[in-house]
Amino acid sequence: MSKLEGNERWKTKMIMTEHVEQFEEQQRNAGSNMITIDERTMVRDFILLPYIDTMVGKSLKELEHSGNILKRAYSMAGQAIQRRIMQDTYRLQKELKQRNIKVLADEQDEFILYHKIFCRGYQERFGLTRDVMRTEISLRLTKYTAEIGAILKEPTT
Repeated sequence: MSKLEGNERWKTKMIMTEHVEQFEEQQRNAGSNMITIDERTMVRDFILLPYIDTMVGKSLKELEHSGNILKRAYSMAGQAIQRRIMQDTYRLQKELKQRNIKVLADEQDEFILYHKIFCRGYQERFGLTRDVMRTEISLRLTKYTAEIGAILKEPTT
């Protein structure tokens, strides 16, 4: 905020239209360097996807040693989910790179996992609590499972 913004006296002064347009353009561009809500969601998903992949991988390993008669079907479904996770990770990685956003692991407290976000010249600290992570992972796994279920329900021709 400049010194003149709070001064009502300057509102009555004449300003050339081109200067007003230049100032407004600068204000818009300055705001575009900050990370948007959509980009924050992308960063959150990018952080969570490796955890989801690890969980699915552990579940598949446990399944190998079980005596379940549907073990093969469960294994195929789990592998399909892992492929989707890898596709989503790659897509997010590519999108974040295009937007000039880097995400680095920072530190971990008892209940919060921190990451550093470097976004178009700005640095920000991003924290996720374990409860939020659990909820988001559960929602994402439900979504992946529903996608597999929808594919299985498709009528065969």
